[in-house]
Amino acid sequence: MKILVTNDDGIFSPGVAALVEVLQHFGEIFVVCPDQKRSGISHSVTLRQPLKATAVKAFGDCVNSWAVKGTPADCIRLALDVLMDEKPEIVISGMNIGATIGRDIYYSGTMAAASEASLYQIPGMAISIDHLNDSEIKFHKPKILLYGLLETMLAERLPRNVFYNINVPYLEKKDCKGVYPVAADSSVSRYNYVELNDPDGFVYYWVKDRLNQPVMYQDGLDFSKLKEGYITICPIESMVTQRKQLKRLEKWFPPMNETHKKASE
Repeated sequence: MKILVTNDDGIFSPGVAALVEVLQHFGEIFVVCPDQKRSGISHSVTLRQPLKATAVKAFGDCVNSWAVKGTPADCIRLALDVLMDEKPEIVISGMNIGATIGRDIYYSGTMAAASEASLYQIPGMAISIDHLNDSEIKFHKPKILLYGLLETMLAERLPRNVFYNINVPYLEKKDCKGVYPVAADSSVSRYNYVELNDPDGFVYYWVKDRLNQPVMYQDGLDFSKLKEGYITICPIESMVTQRKQLKRLEKWFPPMNETHKKASE
């Protein structure tokens, strides 16, 4: 199995190295990551300027890897269009430092890489750890939990138009309650803007991370189940036309052939 790995924390993030260590048990690994931290950049791509991809030996001689001066979505596009001779069977983005929950799915560069894979009809996963300080993380905890999850998922035939948002609690295996398939809690946002005053009295606004603060949430969805000690997995379908809404719009704006037919009568 060929597995393409990326993330939004940069190629030298310890979360990438931990993910590669786990995935080497399942197949041939290719790593194409941003050359620096690109968190919160969502699904943006680089236009009107060239991308530089530098081959690096960050994960040993057996892993082909490149550092790209671009976004996570750039990394997937560049890997599939140029850097890899064959398409991978799956794209896995992570391990992201800090959970990706609720509305933050739409802002996350980690998620965007998995979403980009699904646009190429390749299954994608985005994997995050529910812990914020990478210098304090003992990666053996999430690696053990992640191995068990991937052992099951990679043995299955994954749909090509779906990507998965996976959050791993920062717990020992004995304390993890298991895997919980769940919907995203759209009422939860990890970030909000706060007002700050500088010494001259000017007002600025800064994004504050509220992940470790009490927030309102709905029971039974991704945030609550993660905090209860479950690995959460949320399937997201990519590029789906809402057929019901399409029919509704066609009533407002009849197809051109019907419009011409009525006009000629």
